Amino acid sequence: MRRLYRDGLGALALVCCVCTSTAAAEDLIEFLNGSTATGTVKSIRKADREFDFEMNVGGRTFTRVFPFNKVHAVTYRGNRFELTPKVAADAAAEGSEGRSEAEVKALIAAAGATPPDWFESTPLDYPKTLDLSWPLKPPTPGWKSHKNMGQYIWSVINENPPRWRSGIKLIHHCVSLHQDDPVLLKRDMNALGSAYFRLMQDYARAAFWYQQGRPDMTTRDGIQLAECYWRLGNREMALKRLRRGPVNIGAIKLLGDMGELAWALRLTERYQNTNFDYQANILAADALRGAGRLDEALDYYQRVLDSKNFRNEDYKQRFLARARESMETIRLYEQADVSQVADGTYRGSSTGYNGKLTVAATVADGRLEAVKVVAHKEKQFYSALTDTPAQLLEKQSVRGIDGTTGATITAQAIVNATAQALAEGNQ
Repeated sequence: MRRLYRDGLGALALVCCVCTSTAAAEDLIEFLNGSTATGTVKSIRKADREFDFEMNVGGRTFTRVFPFNKVHAVTYRGNRFELTPKVAADAAAEGSEGRSEAEVKALIAAAGATPPDWFESTPLDYPKTLDLSWPLKPPTPGWKSHKNMGQYIWSVINENPPRWRSGIKLIHHCVSLHQDDPVLLKRDMNALGSAYFRLMQDYARAAFWYQQGRPDMTTRDGIQLAECYWRLGNREMALKRLRRGPVNIGAIKLLGDMGELAWALRLTERYQNTNFDYQANILAADALRGAGRLDEALDYYQRVLDSKNFRNEDYKQRFLARARESMETIRLYEQADVSQVADGTYRGSSTGYNGKLTVAATVADGRLEAVKVVAHKEKQFYSALTDTPAQLLEKQSVRGIDGTTGATITAQAIVNATAQALAEGNQ
């Protein structure tokens, strides 16, 4: 298996090197679960066992990182290369699980010592009006993304996948500029950790920079560092961090994903009758729904509907819609059984973070063949647009889907819309 894996990867890397001047053609990924994706192979990192793949989803183009052990084969410019034999899928998947603390620390140290392969070729590109001193608070009120660094990251970098790499390089540049200011440097390093985590799902590099920034566990960054440890294969390292006193509300989702439901629900109770109860309750409801505890999930979604503590009217309408649609999805579970759906392509819509999101679900011979996000207004949460459809295809069900970290609302909207589409095909 190792020789096949190495030879297939080497051949693909060689073809990528010698064909750079050839006109771009659509490439194909075949995942171990049988699903496929079309797009363009952009770069391969043999040492990191991953590659970049550019795709178009909902009319937007962006690049995702795929680990080799999740991919069966890649067809590049008409040539097919097998990376991981399907017969070894389970063993390959287990390769990233159960790593010792020493192994995880070694992975993180190695990632921190080497820049991504795209780093040197990526230009340091930013508007000359941008204030690279990046004070903790913008000196002038209002939204000025051409000047304020934090606003530039939020609305220019995050919303434009082609700018993700140059954005990360810009944050690295800020780290170099702020070496003599420990307060700004800490913020910069946590911002780097967040960027690698959210945009690239590069958990080793995210963990490295988070470790330098030392985020408090009451912050989202602190929770994401714990998740990095879990994603890298050491559950106890993650739990050890989560045991460090008060934690951010985002810990509810992480604990639910890790199967620590009792702990997640205890944390949820601490937020009852506070200004954050609706957020805590919807995270708990999602965790219970993912675990198949549907009656309890419905109770927690109802708590969202009953809340009087919404941040503003926009948040109220967003969370109410999400709770109602999630409750409806649970009631549609039997109708959304793909084995009972007639062949065809069906559409469904649900409420995402920034508005309605629509999916097209294709069924053939009792199997879910494709789930595509065909329209959306999301601006910040692109990882869910591919992660969630891939999970739906792998599980062949709308049940037990893990809402993508940092993109829970978008992920659940895709699940809800898919359930609605499948139920339409079962009528």
